[in-house]
Amino acid sequence: MTKKDVKLGVLIQGAGGHMNAWKAEDVPKDASININHYINVSQKAEKAGLDFIFIADGLHIHEKSIPHFLNRFEPLTLLSTLAATTETIGLVGTVSTTYSEPFNIARQFASLDILSAGRAGWNVVTTPLENTAKNFQKGNHPAHSLRYEMADEYVEVVKGLWDSWEDDAFVRNRETGQFFDEEKMHRVQYEGTYFQVEGPLNIQRSQQGQPVIFQAGSSKTGIEFAAKHGEAIFTNKTTVESAQAYYKAVKTAAIQHGRKTEDIVILPALAPIVGATEEEAEAAYEQIKHFVTIDDALAYLGRFFDHFDFTQFPLDEPFPDIGDVGKNSFQSTTDDIKKLAKEENLTLREVALRIATPKHAFIGSYEKVAHEMIKWIDEKAADGFVLSMPVFGEQYDAFLQHVLPILEEKGYYNNEPKKSTLRENLGLHIPKNQFTKQANVSR
Repeated sequence: MTKKDVKLGVLIQGAGGHMNAWKAEDVPKDASININHYINVSQKAEKAGLDFIFIADGLHIHEKSIPHFLNRFEPLTLLSTLAATTETIGLVGTVSTTYSEPFNIARQFASLDILSAGRAGWNVVTTPLENTAKNFQKGNHPAHSLRYEMADEYVEVVKGLWDSWEDDAFVRNRETGQFFDEEKMHRVQYEGTYFQVEGPLNIQRSQQGQPVIFQAGSSKTGIEFAAKHGEAIFTNKTTVESAQAYYKAVKTAAIQHGRKTEDIVILPALAPIVGATEEEAEAAYEQIKHFVTIDDALAYLGRFFDHFDFTQFPLDEPFPDIGDVGKNSFQSTTDDIKKLAKEENLTLREVALRIATPKHAFIGSYEKVAHEMIKWIDEKAADGFVLSMPVFGEQYDAFLQHVLPILEEKGYYNNEPKKSTLRENLGLHIPKNQFTKQANVSR
């Protein structure tokens, strides 16, 4: 048993997390729609002992969207395929609460959970991009706070639907002809401001009870939502200090919601660029950095501000004052970008290039990156990480083959065979069925 069993997942975004990862020679150009690529990345992660794969998503594209966003698989469809080509690794997918219906999503995730024998997770998002509304018959894009109010009801409905059947409800007695015990079927009968749902759901609970709830709220409202509903929290904090503050804020808020700190695992994004030496890692960074032009970088920056056009401003003057642009989009991220530009007195060019290809503490030799990960764990900045490789090629293999063994040697990683469910592998309890009086199942 390891001293600190670091939780690890991998975010698979086509060729990689870098906006122009498709240009790299060691990944397929069509990676975002190449099923063999996804299977390959997933099976490597499973073999290396990672806990889950994570599929992000969005519902609106633009001529200047990140290239792999323009042409990619829908998460639940993809994860259903990966469920059949993997055995132990968790399967986490993103679905919006603003642009979907609770019953359908409850049913789809419950199905994935049973298909995979208890490996499903739902990354709950409220959808930041305002123009998404143009693709749906739901009127204007709701304001930030309203989206979270809707999401709160939505998740309550889904959790209720997942509990429609007690674990032993389906008798299936051929001798008596009894298929199910009617007393163990429950209707959620939810009457809220935004959703009215009767139930029951037409599928049973899985062996892990319910899919694991992932969340990435970083604004004040988002943190409260994550603390109330989230079980695995994804964050993009890039310094140990900001990650520590976020870690403390979420865990403290969870206690205020009547939960325990161990009910939630905090998983910052990890975008390593590694090499046998510092020089090798720096050379790899320089190669990736040159995948973008300044026009690419401006478009990438603009996406966080709901595709705001930054080309109207001088490149080599201080980052422009754009007021509240981005407030109803990626709110916490845009606030961080503005803060960075102001504190370091950066030009627009400098901000755009830095955001497109960040340079951070997880760039360096295998030993340096492993030690930095350990530092974040020891200093309560993380319970684990979501691996977001800039490029899924040689760098991915190098991280799995050289960084993970260092963590294992130091007692921070466990590459033993995984347990049967995603919940067990993340150290999370099986939730009690809210319609029964049975005790909560312990870890």
